[in-house]
Amino acid sequence: MNEADALDIVQFAIWTVLTASAPAVIIAMVVGVGIALVQALTQVQEITLTFVPKIVAILLVVAFSGPFVGGQIGALSTVVFERIENGF
Repeated sequence: MNEADALDIVQFAIWTVLTASAPAVIIAMVVGVGIALVQALTQVQEITLTFVPKIVAILLVVAFSGPFVGGQIGALSTVVFERIENGF
């Protein structure tokens, strides 16, 4: 294994982390901006108003995007195991 192989695996792992976490991060940002807008318009500054909807939205997105995340992680592990099997 040389530096190019290691760099390729690390690059694929970073891309996998980014794509697997993207649905939860995007929905958290969208819900957070929406709640901040509602708080700014109504001037209700309740702290639990920000956390509860975000947690519920993230849990729903993680539940529905589970197969996608599993597929991404499975693809990474397949690539790594194939490289180990072939001796890099």
